[in-house]
Order: sequence, then structure tokens, then C-alpha cells
Amino acid sequence: MGLQVIGTGFGRTGTESMRLALNRLGFGPTHHMHEVNADPKQKAMWRALMKGAKPDWDLIFNGYGACVDWPSAHWWRDLVAYYPEAKVILTHRSAESWWKSFERTILQVYRTARDPDSFAAFLPTVLGGDPADRDTAIAAYRRNVEDVLSAVPNGRLLVHELGSGWEPLCDFLGVGVPDEPYPVSNNAEQFHS
Repeated sequence: MGLQVIGTGFGRTGTESMRLALNRLGFGPTHHMHEVNADPKQKAMWRALMKGAKPDWDLIFNGYGACVDWPSAHWWRDLVAYYPEAKVILTHRSAESWWKSFERTILQVYRTARDPDSFAAFLPTVLGGDPADRDTAIAAYRRNVEDVLSAVPNGRLLVHELGSGWEPLCDFLGVGVPDEPYPVSNNAEQFHS
């Protein structure tokens, strides 16, 4: 069947909440960095990809209905082409608020990472320079947003602003709105715990 939903937003744009929302709406399980960290096979496949291996998307996403967050968001162009029927979601927040969240969370992991094969070690490639350099990171964030907006047709793309809740997501996916609050997860405190 393949992926039905592809997330193109950087980590720290509400991807964990989106993962929970997509699972709740029946599009999951949704692939996220959590799955990579929890599964040695996933780690091995993504590490190989980071080192230049040819991707086997069907194997990597076997059993998943959607993907959000890094590392998959780094390969969104390939995924959008490989799964032409999949809907595309750009989780989004202002570049400045993204940087503040990134700096308090993922950047801290990058600064303390000891594993040269970890995804944190791959951040310079993802961001096109030093992840600790605010201007470099923000430029990469903005460039990703611009690239998604220019590459993915409007009918296939939802820009889901942080805090938008169920309505735009459910309308885009053609499903009913659940009678429960939209999930809010993985704030900075939860990230560090």
C-alpha cells in the first residue's frame, strides 16, 4: 500500500503531535524519529541511507501509513515522487520560534552526541552547515519551507501551522473531526525527559 501521508516539516514543528493525530485518524502507524531510536533495524537502514546507500522505501516504511519528522523529512522530495498518491503535510511555525525550540532540544543532543553515526551527527548535512549557527539553521528552515511550497501542488499539500488543531487536517484528509482535543506532545521538557 505504501505511505498515505508524507510530512515535510523539520523536527520541532509539531511533528510528534502530528504523529499522534495521524495515528488517531487511522493513517498510522506513523513513522517518526521515535521509531528509528527504538528499533535497531530502523537505525541501521537510516544510517546506511545517511552514508549514501540506495533507499528501499518500501522496506523502510513497511507497515507504516505515514511519516513525519526527521530523518524521513530530509528525503521528502524522493518520498513525494515515490508515493505519488500520498498527501503531503508541511508542519510549520515561524522560523524564529522554530529556532528557539530547536536550540533548547535537538541542538543540545547534537552538542553532546558521541555516536558519529547518530542522526544528530547528520545535522550539518541536513542544515547545510553548523547547526549551532542560528543564521545557518534558520536559513535552512526557511529554504525547506520555500522548497516544499514551490514543489508540491496546492491540492496535494497542507501547511499545518503549529496550533491549528484538527479542522484543517481533517478537512485535508477527508475525515471527520474527533471529539477530543488535538494532541499536544513533546514540548522541550518532555523532549529532555
